[in-house]
Amino acid sequence: MSIQIRGHHLLCMLTYAGKGYTPRFTANYDETVARLNAGEVIEIVTGPDTICQPMLAAPDCHCFNESVTWRDATALADAAIVLGRPLAPGTRLKLTRNDISALRIAFSSGAIRNACHKCEWFDLCSDLAADGYSSCRLAPPSPKGSAG
Repeated sequence: MSIQIRGHHLLCMLTYAGKGYTPRFTANYDETVARLNAGEVIEIVTGPDTICQPMLAAPDCHCFNESVTWRDATALADAAIVLGRPLAPGTRLKLTRNDISALRIAFSSGAIRNACHKCEWFDLCSDLAADGYSSCRLAPPSPKGSAG
């Protein structure tokens, strides 16, 4: 199996700390991050993804907005530079400890935050990054052979 992830959610998951739009959204995000922490593969998609699912029935759903599509393309381009590999819809990847670390370093420095401008979560994500991601739920996978 794989988890469908849109471009800007590659950045959002770095600072996910159990907050979200609705309780249903947060529960779904918790489950998605648990799957990522278990090592499940990501498939990059265009448009709404696994994380968006609880929002799609809402009349004011922003998941299809042009601004969100722009965020996706911008985040993918920035993350691709950090990860040193192309990222486009259809790309499958498994985030490693090094990948998550590199993305978080780039996020903290602002190098990959172009997609974050005017996001309602900007300040929260900035605070979480400044705190060293200590309360964030995405955990870098343990190195092989270690116990946790």
